[in-house]
Amino acid sequence: MGKKIVVIGSGVAGLSTASFLAKAGHQVTLLEKNETIGGRARKFEVDGYVFDMGPSWYWMPDVFERFYQQFGYSSSDFYELKRLSPSYKVFWKDGSNDNVPADLNEFKAWFEKLEPGSASKLDKFLEEAAYKYEVGINDLVHKPSLNIMEFADVRIATGVFKMHLFSSFSKYIRKYFKHPKIIELLEFPVLFLGAMPKDTPALYSLMNYADIKLGTWYPMGGMHKIIEAFEKIAIEQGVSINTNSEVVKFIYENNEIISVEDVNGNTFEADVVVSGADYEHTDQTLAKGKSNYSKDYWNSRLMAPSSLLFYLGVNKRVENLLHHNLFFDEDFNQHAVEIYKNPTWPSKPLFYACVPSKTDPSVAPDGHENIFLLVPLAPDLEDSDEMREKYFDIILTRLEQKTGQSVREHITYKRSYCLSDFKQDYHAYKGNAYGLANTLRQTAFLKPKLKSKKIANLYYTGQLTTPGPGVPPSIISGEVVAKEVMKAIQEPALTV
Repeated sequence: MGKKIVVIGSGVAGLSTASFLAKAGHQVTLLEKNETIGGRARKFEVDGYVFDMGPSWYWMPDVFERFYQQFGYSSSDFYELKRLSPSYKVFWKDGSNDNVPADLNEFKAWFEKLEPGSASKLDKFLEEAAYKYEVGINDLVHKPSLNIMEFADVRIATGVFKMHLFSSFSKYIRKYFKHPKIIELLEFPVLFLGAMPKDTPALYSLMNYADIKLGTWYPMGGMHKIIEAFEKIAIEQGVSINTNSEVVKFIYENNEIISVEDVNGNTFEADVVVSGADYEHTDQTLAKGKSNYSKDYWNSRLMAPSSLLFYLGVNKRVENLLHHNLFFDEDFNQHAVEIYKNPTWPSKPLFYACVPSKTDPSVAPDGHENIFLLVPLAPDLEDSDEMREKYFDIILTRLEQKTGQSVREHITYKRSYCLSDFKQDYHAYKGNAYGLANTLRQTAFLKPKLKSKKIANLYYTGQLTTPGPGVPPSIISGEVVAKEVMKAIQEPALTV
């Protein structure tokens, strides 16, 4: 009989962890605070619209496939995966807009038109990015990052310079390209990594490889199809999932948790606890007195952005938008400064518009559109209905102007979601949406550790620990922590 393991939180990382541990023969109970599973990747339905609440970009399809294959499945067993072509649309400061080609030859031709000579430079750039992706996704992110010696691996050690771990992303891109549109396009994924491009390691050009070479995909039915797939796998492995079951207390014997108590007064025996809930909340509230880190430590962490989100139901078809749309029609650097350097509500925000009904008719009534708007924000700002409405007006006015149509008067459903909601629903530290910033000082073994230093049987998974934020890293995080738990169970001395 396996060990009794409690996993806290049913986000992607929690579901991944629970599935791997149950597959290994352990009795896994997954406890979820909210009434539906999925964490930030939850969905809600209203008036015939199906809204994905969080992640909307399906990148790195190989990471999903690897997970499914370890349980005898493929993504095609759960959903139809469609590659978007064009990948997305960008609205620029000069008033123009471009559809970003999915076809690599068309993409190179577009770069060459913008900046003569850039097509051949892109080949070299992508060659280096492919190496980073291969080593990063297959080696680096699978390390538990408990100590620096894990990175003494020959392939990683000899590849440190090829990985550009100590180079600035901003300088690295400008070594290859000069045209401002090319630079902004290549820097856009970094806006969500949690630091200015100049403070982000050039390692993260692997994100450009994922974008340009591996492509932007969409699971028909919605991003929550991923959660449905993960739930099916978890249940098949024997995981017991309890919703409306927020963990409020750890019960100890010596330096081990022997059970956890939920908000309903139920207790669950545990030989091991893995928290996929917000790390800071678990560390400072549930593990109070036995915390891994101090309040000062957490306060000194550089957080990735939060977001102001709007979910809109529109009773007509909208024109001049694709599935994914980036509004870079204001100054990129200024918005980044207002997130990372001088935290404030942005004076001229960039924003993102997702219209999944352009690809998938099932997410909106016939003839209607499902629209998701997102403004990246500094964490821990003051959140109010008045501020939300102010920014809704700003971005919707620009969306209407740039696309040449009226949208506002056709909105039949509207819901906002911002910092206070992230705090309320996920105990998100400072209302963050994307975890820790991926700066050099917060990468790999410099992230909060996946194992408690003071509680022998407590582990962490998810976006605030190794390997970091995003759906693919969260899948990997679950696998990494599950392996560490199994190693400790097999070698009890390691847990002391």
